[in-house]
Amino acid sequence: MKKITLFILLFGFSLVYAQNASETAMYNNINYQLHPLDGTAEVIETPYISGDIMIPEQIVVGQKTYTVTEIGDKAFRGNKKLMNVVLPSTLVRVYRTAFDGTGVMANKTLWNDGVLIIDSCLIATAKNIKSKYEVPTEVRVIACGAFEGNKTIKRVDLNEGLKRLDHDTFRGCKNLTKLTIPESVTWIGQDVLTDCGIYLNDKRWKKGALYVDGCLMTVNDNANAKFVFPTKEPTRVIACGAFSHNKKVRLIQLPSTITEIPNALFYKCETLEEVIIPNNVIRVGMYAFYECPKLRKALLPESVQEIGAGAFYGCVNLREQHLSENITLIPKACFLRCRSIKNITLPSRLTAIEDGAFASCMELEAVTLPESLTELGPNAFASCAKIASIRIPEGITMISRGAFSDCTHLREVKLPDGLYAIDDEAFMRCLILHTINFPRTTFRIGKHAFLSCQDLEHINLNDNIHAIELGAFKDCIHLIEFTVPSELEYLGADVLSGCVNVRNVYFNKKLTKIFARTFYNCRSLFEVELPAKLEEIENNAFEDCKNLKKVVWNERLKTIGTEAFKDCESLKEPVFTTNVVIGKNAFKGTRIN
Repeated sequence: MKKITLFILLFGFSLVYAQNASETAMYNNINYQLHPLDGTAEVIETPYISGDIMIPEQIVVGQKTYTVTEIGDKAFRGNKKLMNVVLPSTLVRVYRTAFDGTGVMANKTLWNDGVLIIDSCLIATAKNIKSKYEVPTEVRVIACGAFEGNKTIKRVDLNEGLKRLDHDTFRGCKNLTKLTIPESVTWIGQDVLTDCGIYLNDKRWKKGALYVDGCLMTVNDNANAKFVFPTKEPTRVIACGAFSHNKKVRLIQLPSTITEIPNALFYKCETLEEVIIPNNVIRVGMYAFYECPKLRKALLPESVQEIGAGAFYGCVNLREQHLSENITLIPKACFLRCRSIKNITLPSRLTAIEDGAFASCMELEAVTLPESLTELGPNAFASCAKIASIRIPEGITMISRGAFSDCTHLREVKLPDGLYAIDDEAFMRCLILHTINFPRTTFRIGKHAFLSCQDLEHINLNDNIHAIELGAFKDCIHLIEFTVPSELEYLGADVLSGCVNVRNVYFNKKLTKIFARTFYNCRSLFEVELPAKLEEIENNAFEDCKNLKKVVWNERLKTIGTEAFKDCESLKEPVFTTNVVIGKNAFKGTRIN
């Protein structure tokens, strides 16, 4: 089996948005990755700490308290000055690699009969471990890769009370032929037994499946196209990635004994067509059906309460899906590139649609966002080419970056009354969007927010808008007029660049600066009256406005930038009442020259 990296960044078209939901912080000289959604923290690379350290159960950052649940891969690796560590009782996962090359690994006083156990966490094993090893009852966590590559160990009996068996635990243990897994274990990671003695023993495999004590560890390409779970010894746990990369299985009916579809269970199963999911499944793990290109049907039952990130990413033939009323969050890239889904009903209690959740669902025609929604993540519906109209619920205060970019059939958008910002590229290349009415609360329009909305004719800006950023309405070729909001002091670069049909621009009294290329190629612009407080016109601001005949200058103007009015073929000689610094070629190609 190929090893999968579960924590890959899925988002191949700038769906990296990932850090919106997490951030880093240092607490008592230790670095942490914070996860605000579930209030947990992970120790991450902290290579220079020395001596003895204590990792607390909780840390406080700002006004929020986080529970420390994980020590990440390579967290302290190579730090020879780290001699002792106290681990918190809240840990769920520890990586052996977190302590590789540290003073902790070299501290012989911490080892006992070839095993390193610190505060009930079994961290690593050595060559002098006994060939038959019974995990002590005190151990509540076994580190990822704790036994990996150990050539001595032949038998391991896990202790009752252990809940998790994490990734790579016995990977490469060539002589391991016996393992007992207690019923207390309810979660098994990926590649736990890969290339160990059990895995390499052909007699342990039954019809292409490897079971240990009722736990399905992995499946190979010798499995039948219609995979059947055994009934004599019911399957109580399925390991993460158990079917990953399988090239044989087409139909699977999951057993009624499981309540979770684990992470990456069907990762890149290129022949998989249908999965029948039992009614008692509560959770679908991350990347569970990631890039199963032939998957047509995997209906989720009403019992499902949680779906992991990227669960159905790239299932290009999935035609329908049911989301139960128990679901309150649709995570990152959950249905990204499910381009055959036409309709999907969102739960009435849904509060968040995260980054790229439905991006590139090319056949998705109708979406009704529930009133409970308060978060609409970046690129949430990007490239959903058939969506014709959308009503944004009142709980949404910001439309995130690229949320509806490249929705080429989107014609109508109803913005909520409490909307305060439209982020970068939010409606970029919505080619037939015709009219936008901005609520009175909106104060910011981000970069390229409406770039290349070619049919956009009417934009009703409110007077409270304080920022219109780079290229916000660039290449909106049907836009006819533009009124600068009364509170705006700076008009961003390229805002109306390429708006070839804009005839009238009405400036406010507060504008003091026009940025570079703001009106570039506005070739239908005939006359401009500059506002009284305007002091600067940046480079190329009015370049190629070929029909601009008249500019009414003001008395405060101090600077006209390089090529500011270049190729304004109809412009007559300006008349200034005060000294103005004129940049190089500011009026080149005009009637002045």
